[in-house]
Amino acid sequence: MRSRIISVAALGTVAALGLVGCSSGGGGTDGGANGEGETLDVWIMESGNPDAATAFFDEVAAAFKEQTGAELNVEYIAWAGGQEYFTTAIAGGETPDVAEVGTTWALPFAEAGALVSLQDRIDEAGLSEGLVEGLAETARVDGELYGMPWYAGIRSLVYRADIFEELGLEAPTDWDSFLAAAQAIKAAHPEMAAFAVPGAAEFPLYPWIWGNGGEIATQEGDEWVSGFDSPEAIEGMEFYTGLQTEHGLSTPGAADWTEVDVRDAFTNGELAMAVMPNQYPNMIVTENPEMEGKLGAAPIPAKDGGIAGSFMGGSHLSMFNTADNQDLAWEFIELMTTGEFAQKWAEESGFFPGEQGALDAFLGSDDPIISAYATQLQEGARVVPNTPQWGAVQAEAVVTTALRSILVGEATVEDAMTKAAEEMTATLNAG
Repeated sequence: MRSRIISVAALGTVAALGLVGCSSGGGGTDGGANGEGETLDVWIMESGNPDAATAFFDEVAAAFKEQTGAELNVEYIAWAGGQEYFTTAIAGGETPDVAEVGTTWALPFAEAGALVSLQDRIDEAGLSEGLVEGLAETARVDGELYGMPWYAGIRSLVYRADIFEELGLEAPTDWDSFLAAAQAIKAAHPEMAAFAVPGAAEFPLYPWIWGNGGEIATQEGDEWVSGFDSPEAIEGMEFYTGLQTEHGLSTPGAADWTEVDVRDAFTNGELAMAVMPNQYPNMIVTENPEMEGKLGAAPIPAKDGGIAGSFMGGSHLSMFNTADNQDLAWEFIELMTTGEFAQKWAEESGFFPGEQGALDAFLGSDDPIISAYATQLQEGARVVPNTPQWGAVQAEAVVTTALRSILVGEATVEDAMTKAAEEMTATLNAG
């Protein structure tokens, strides 16, 4: 296998959570594609551990060579600026045969005509009913899948289990018990923030909107309408930002924090609770071994109980229309997303597999952190509006501008949400 690093920008360590589960055997392909003398070009997004990724794909390349006779040429693309990199390649007709495509990229790439529908191949392989549906939905256009789900990640509530035990607290199951726990921590440990409300991070906000029955935006006919100005969304934002502005449970400096800043503060012992992606707990322990055994996790609670929706990220493997041997490209996709290699990637990357059967093993894990995240994924996975224009909403920082303006006292919740709703609706329909 030949491999070329496009960029080595540091993205932070994406270390394994120590996921354990049963392998479902081989890659699930029948070795039907003849690739003797051919090379399959594949783009994979950089992980935080390039050596581990290279070793993994060396192993994949050997299996692929044995199965098809073809060589594998893997190029690693940085997440930072990745969508623009792909867009330029699409415009120039210089795309690979197969690539890892983020959940918010599949739709615009498919609508640009750059991707090949995989629906018939997925159906023929008997895989249609076994996918993690929330992940699959992000690659579905007009009923056709333009990417095979590869892995998924989600955010849940991470907390200091040692402090919860010290104070006799249980993992919160609704907003009232969450607030009570945070206030108890503040009273007993004024040296740390009970919970982080980061103003430069949109994804930790959404569970408080979804968990109150609100929506980010919905499609009505051909138009998108923001739900940020609904009573449910406003109340969700009021509760979330009020944790700082009303109750002082966060810290004023968090108005400018990203999710990485939240992780750093937790690692340094400055936080007791935070909404975090599933790869963060292991990163915290790796960076601060004193945290070993002191972390817990639970699904984010909805207002009146149950599990709040949480943003599910992840990736698909998609076939580009520049692939000369589509049978060979599909063989690689199936090898990677089912069976042995899908399970191994989940274990090594700290994410969850895109097949429901493989996810079931994590739901039954003896590790309470793993099972909490898996439950959040199974029962509370949500995605952002499935439209190419969502990227423009993010580029304009519509959500985080509203969030920060509330946290620093520049706007009331209702005014900020009303303005954000107007801007979001206009941007979503601009295309």
